[in-house]
Amino acid sequence: MEKMAFLFPGQGSHFVGMSKGLYDQYTIVKQTFEEANDVLGYDLAKLCFEGTLAELSKAKNSQPAILVSSVASFRAYMQELGIVPQFLAGHSLGEYAAFTCAGAIRFPDAVQLLHERGTLTDEVAASGVGAMSIVDGVESRLVEQACQEMVQEGRQVSVSCYNTPNQTAISGDSDAVMELEDRLTEQGGLATPLLASAPFHCSYMQPMADLLLEKLSRLPYGFFKYPVITNRNAEPMAHSEKVANNLALHLTQPVQWERTMQYFKHKGVTLAIEMGPKNVLTNMVKANVEGIEALCYGAKEDRKKIEQILSAYPGLKKHIPTIITRSLAVAVATPNRNWDNEEYQEKVVKSYRKIQGIQDSLEESGAKPTLEQMREALDLLKIILDTKQVPEEEQTHWYNQIIDETGTYYELNEYLAPARLAEKIS
Repeated sequence: MEKMAFLFPGQGSHFVGMSKGLYDQYTIVKQTFEEANDVLGYDLAKLCFEGTLAELSKAKNSQPAILVSSVASFRAYMQELGIVPQFLAGHSLGEYAAFTCAGAIRFPDAVQLLHERGTLTDEVAASGVGAMSIVDGVESRLVEQACQEMVQEGRQVSVSCYNTPNQTAISGDSDAVMELEDRLTEQGGLATPLLASAPFHCSYMQPMADLLLEKLSRLPYGFFKYPVITNRNAEPMAHSEKVANNLALHLTQPVQWERTMQYFKHKGVTLAIEMGPKNVLTNMVKANVEGIEALCYGAKEDRKKIEQILSAYPGLKKHIPTIITRSLAVAVATPNRNWDNEEYQEKVVKSYRKIQGIQDSLEESGAKPTLEQMREALDLLKIILDTKQVPEEEQTHWYNQIIDETGTYYELNEYLAPARLAEKIS
């Protein structure tokens, strides 16, 4: 059996035509772009497919575009194959998509957040404060040593991304970055300046991090379905209350991608699937570790290979969650705060048995749940949660998680609004 990690690309992975193949093939991808359009107030799909590279490359556009392409790819995969990963990880900007697909950040909130983050990024880039460059062909320890030497000279420059053993990114003062590029070129390296880029993942981004934390602190966060291996320390995170602070620190601390790949290797990951429009991170996997096959779901030929690999495990599809099975799980998992046994038996136990009856009939017939059955299960779950005296905010988190995990965003959208749900039940 494969042990899987899903990867989400970051800055620089956009291009005109991104996700067009998935958009033309899968309705859920179109719906994902349409949902983003409603948040942004403009046609993101048209910009991605028909716009100019100059306009798409503006961070206020490219950042939400990369997020939406990644989430759309993930949703298409979950709809078509549905075999869940053990881990998620996003490279730099891609960490936002990882948190979104893990269930920690609501998709509309992520779209709005990255539009605002992109706007701040454009302002930093336009100010000319700092620079960023990719360095290939020099061992990361030597780049780190060169940075330390310049810091001792009073210059501000540091390693901002540890991508592979022989590829890093450097960020800092513009003049210091340019001089370090020259020094590393003399050592046989190849420096590629990121034009019009903010100096991500270094101390120059602290003012933006402070502004971003204000926005992040106002968002609601949901339960994690899968752990996210963070850029900051290459360790798993599954606590919602830590997301805001992590993403603020994320702007000023280096991306530990090489360590992330080593973590996957240590944990026995055998298949890494990139959830994006092209194979950016797949090449980094191969440059970091052996024994992990890396493929991109957004690339047609890779998608066929992924389907072939996972078709060897048909039994796993039986465990793909549905609204019915998740409702049963949540009904059991939530604590009871109501000690009126008569009411508990009448409302909780009877409602649970009704949901179980739906599941039993589906297993007997081998059919998928109908929209009517899904709505009935969620209505019964609402009765159970109310009777157990589960707080409304917690109920909202559970409904968001159930619908997100089962990919029924559009069929059951009304259940994402707790006030409308309460009105419907009453």
